[in-house]
Amino acid sequence: MTPLRQRMLEDLSRYNYAPRTREAYVAQIAKLARHFGVSPEKLTREQVQQYQDLLASQHVSWLPQAVAAMQFLYYKTLGRDWKITHSPRPKPKGLPTVLTPDEVSRLLRAVEPLKARMLLTTMYGCGLRISEATRLEVRDIDSGRMVIHIRQGKGRKDRYVPLGTTLLEALRDYWRRERPSSFLFPGSQADKPIGVAAVREEFRLAKRIAGIETPCTTHTLRHSYASHCLQAGMEVGTIQQILGHANLETTATYTHVAQSTTGAGRSFPDLLDENL
Repeated sequence: MTPLRQRMLEDLSRYNYAPRTREAYVAQIAKLARHFGVSPEKLTREQVQQYQDLLASQHVSWLPQAVAAMQFLYYKTLGRDWKITHSPRPKPKGLPTVLTPDEVSRLLRAVEPLKARMLLTTMYGCGLRISEATRLEVRDIDSGRMVIHIRQGKGRKDRYVPLGTTLLEALRDYWRRERPSSFLFPGSQADKPIGVAAVREEFRLAKRIAGIETPCTTHTLRHSYASHCLQAGMEVGTIQQILGHANLETTATYTHVAQSTTGAGRSFPDLLDENL
């Protein structure tokens, strides 16, 4: 092991970097050394930038990690006042794909078995991410307050989302038939949630059965929820809170998707009233 590598590992340990991160950073610096054929300690700032530009032109997925490793080496270990940052060009974002209420209804009715149908129905009825829906527990359904408790959503944040009467009745019927004890939608083992891959496969199958030609994924149900709530008159700010968006601009995207709205208010529309 070279003295420079040893120093970097010691510094990474001192700054409490995880073992896997230490290994990854050292591996990235090794790539840098191999590229130039000399110790990274002898490189100039211009050479490091040249290497970074090369990686960017090759569109390598590990560019952010390489940049972070180089920043640590030169700033922390070698004490050089170099600012090495990763500033990718912003990718143009298109409008989210949404399904019509009729398409949602046809798709949900085509889902089998019952567990998968109720999970996807809950995703649409509450605007959930697939990871949030699969991790739901029976205790998260608060029928008294008509909300569902989302634990540790994106950004490790908890939130509550409105629970419509139609969805609540459907979930009660599902519970009476399936009797889940811990996770609302368990996998093959009762103490573990259903796998995301399995849900996506059921979605793809139902899409074919229902004859839905619109390119869509399970996340399209969340987009559709937001768009349909907006069309029903819910305020963008309220939708933002329900979806758990940190930035209002993210939610405002749906104003370009919704063709019309019926008003502006905070009332929660029961989107599933005619879909179940």
